[in-house]
Amino acid sequence: MGKGLGDKLVVAISSRALFDLRESHQVYESEGVEAYRQYQISREDEVLPPGDAFVLVKKLLGLNAAVERAQVEVILVSRNSADTGLRVFNSIQHHGLDISRAAFVGGRSPYPYLAAFGCHLFLSTHVEDVRSALDAGFAAATILSGGPRREAGGELRVAFDGDAVLFSDEAERVYQQGGLEAFQNRERESAREPLGGGPFKPFLSALNRVQQAFPQESCPIRTALVTARSAPAHERVIRTLREWDIRLDESLFLGGLDKAAFLEAFAADVFFDDQPGHCAKAMDVVATGHVPHGVTNEKVSG
Repeated sequence: MGKGLGDKLVVAISSRALFDLRESHQVYESEGVEAYRQYQISREDEVLPPGDAFVLVKKLLGLNAAVERAQVEVILVSRNSADTGLRVFNSIQHHGLDISRAAFVGGRSPYPYLAAFGCHLFLSTHVEDVRSALDAGFAAATILSGGPRREAGGELRVAFDGDAVLFSDEAERVYQQGGLEAFQNRERESAREPLGGGPFKPFLSALNRVQQAFPQESCPIRTALVTARSAPAHERVIRTLREWDIRLDESLFLGGLDKAAFLEAFAADVFFDDQPGHCAKAMDVVATGHVPHGVTNEKVSG
């Protein structure tokens, strides 16, 4: 954990995940770095509208108001320079977000600073930065632009896929290679053998610690596992979470049903999944983070 941040939950977010920077990014893509720099400087007093992860960040920071000691730190990590990043910080102040720390890295990937800040989660719109963070052992996801955003009030609701997200992709590899029957047989035989941890296990553990700062009956954080698994593959998941001593408030074993309707029913603020197909459907109803990890994404990128 980074010095001075204690045992807080630390979330790093890119400027394009926090704010809607589509117009300025189009200038960068079509006209280059200098035109982008001039564009941002000339508009640095114009407030940026919220991006796809804005409400999530607002809810995370809102948790600090409900406890004596701040539990969450959000850090801006950006490919902008300090020059072009001034508009982003002005917008942070305008929206009343308690974000005071930042790394502006001038066009390079910010992921090397995640360890120095002690981050538990990195959210970005830049796929390669996310892959680099995952390779370095951090929970990381590419925030996808999609459907309606939740309101900022109320509970923070976070939903996770299981295999290759909370858990390792060992079971998914069996499914990919041998099909459903081989997967179910393997999971039945291994029911009492805990699954390996996936990239989001440390983040869920840190989120669980924040939950423990609140009375269970009035905790403003609610978590859910939303997985394509069903019986008999459920038992290994339950025993694994028990072994880890990690609590999930809800567990949905859907047996291959479309996850989107269940995410809407859960009223998730964000959903993390490794499979692009699941993400494409989920993003119509919830802010969605694609986790480019595991065997499914080896095939996509290969």
